[in-house]
Amino acid sequence: MRTVVIPVDLHARPAGRLTLAAAGFEATTMILAGERSADARSVLAVMSLGATAGAEVTVRSAGPDAEAAVDALATVLATAD
Repeated sequence: MRTVVIPVDLHARPAGRLTLAAAGFEATTMILAGERSADARSVLAVMSLGATAGAEVTVRSAGPDAEAAVDALATVLATAD
């Protein structure tokens, strides 16, 4: 599990990049923002989190490649533009 501060609102473009990255892993990965959570493989679910620039977002994963998935998705979120 890793928490990052996102530099931009989690709108369609960064959510799309996140879901593409998540699709490359076998692990099940969830994105948490405040009280809400979303499957990292669903663009609409990720966008529905309503996370805005400066928000803390947590990446949590379970499965055979969970650690790599958390690292990759946290990087995508932290460098979103």
